[in-house]
Amino acid sequence: MKLTVMQFVSLDGVCQGPGAPDEDTTDGFGRGGWLVPFVDERFLEIVTEWTCRAGAFLFGRRTYEAFSRDWPTSTDPDDPVATRLNGLPKYVASTTLREAGWAPSTILAGDVEGRVAELRARPGPELQVHGSARLAASLLAAGLVDELRLAVAPVVVGAGRRFFRDDDAAAAYRAVDHETTPSGVALLTYEPAGAAAYGRIDVT
Repeated sequence: MKLTVMQFVSLDGVCQGPGAPDEDTTDGFGRGGWLVPFVDERFLEIVTEWTCRAGAFLFGRRTYEAFSRDWPTSTDPDDPVATRLNGLPKYVASTTLREAGWAPSTILAGDVEGRVAELRARPGPELQVHGSARLAASLLAAGLVDELRLAVAPVVVGAGRRFFRDDDAAAAYRAVDHETTPSGVALLTYEPAGAAAYGRIDVT
């Protein structure tokens, strides 16, 4: 299974609470919902198309708890995103979660990277990570991510948890696709391309 990471970020790299003011108020974050003004028809089409490539989903605990609270209430059989999120296998990486009631769900504890590597080795459509920034960062660092899809909103949030952190390992990426929606969201697709390279521009 191809492992893909889908992440919504601001221009300053914030990934916390894109969808609502109360989505994630961890550490007193009060600027949630920053993506919403830029959600247009084309954005929804692309995100739906991305999600329809999934054969299974992988979440961190916080994202799983938010999704498992909200998505089961969406029961429209003509909604392809809800149909896939509610019906496809879901895996949640957590050392504290004891029950995962959003069926079909499996808790991955212990050696999460090893378990994810086993899932990735299976045949089938994509294994998708939605949100789950800390989990996604650890999988990127472990070399387990095949494709990174970013939706970059044209806004500086100025506070909140960032997707790429100061202590992340330097890494290079290869651009494979890009599109900008009418509202200005840049949809960017990258593949990992090894270690970051460095150079110098000489001015003559």
